Amino acid sequence: MRRSPAAISILLFTLVTASCLLDLEAEAKPQTCLPSGKLRGRKPPAKKCNQIHNSDCCVEGKLYTTYECSPPITEQTKAVLTLNSFEKGQDGGGASECDNKFHGDGERVVALSSGWFDHRKSCLQRIKITAGNGRSVVAKVVDECDSTEGCDEEHDYQPPCPNNVVDASPAVWDALGVPSGEQGDLKVTWSFL
Repeated sequence: MRRSPAAISILLFTLVTASCLLDLEAEAKPQTCLPSGKLRGRKPPAKKCNQIHNSDCCVEGKLYTTYECSPPITEQTKAVLTLNSFEKGQDGGGASECDNKFHGDGERVVALSSGWFDHRKSCLQRIKITAGNGRSVVAKVVDECDSTEGCDEEHDYQPPCPNNVVDASPAVWDALGVPSGEQGDLKVTWSFL
């Protein structure tokens, strides 16, 4: 059976249109960020793992989930704000990855989970963080809150970060109007400026 050129054209048009619609549907669905693996905890050596801001220390043998991705970034990306000092000798570990410097607690600086940090592409960019109380603050990205590694000296013997963390200096928390006794974990939204 031989088909006419018009029938072939209609069939081809239908297939191309269906393919494009499927591609658009796939793009419209939110991308999921699945765990990339597990990391076995190691006990910190004596006097390691600074817990000045109630940081968790790795537990020997415990399995920690790791991520190479984070949820998609939007105009109001949902995140958990955590407290971190970027000063030398504090709970932030080594110098900041973006500028190889330490930063004072009075500076409005943050570290983003690995997926959002995106292999240093977020370095030194400014983000706007908004808390549930309606207050906002602008902070500079200076480091990665590593979601892929942890439980070693470089990471102050702390577990890997979850994939949805904005790890912020005390100055960021203060600017958001959160009393010091309530600083630690807070649901926020953020966006790049």
